[in-house]
Amino acid sequence: MSSPAVSKPPPAPTQGLSLLQVVQSVAWSFFGVQSHRNRLRDFTLGRPLQFVAVGFLLTGVVVGLFVAAAQLALRFL
Repeated sequence: MSSPAVSKPPPAPTQGLSLLQVVQSVAWSFFGVQSHRNRLRDFTLGRPLQFVAVGFLLTGVVVGLFVAAAQLALRFL
């Protein structure tokens, strides 16, 4: 009898995540969606400081957009 083939995960690259990949992961986390493959990639290749810094930056951008939208709405009332 032959044993079933066991698929091995591809070897992980030695480089970390690019800035674009970190921004995309943080942006998708704002919506609460992330693919399993990207989540594994983030936890194996990403550095926590990158995600924290980009998270604070994007949170500031979102808050700034809300404040700007509120100010714009108040001008027209």
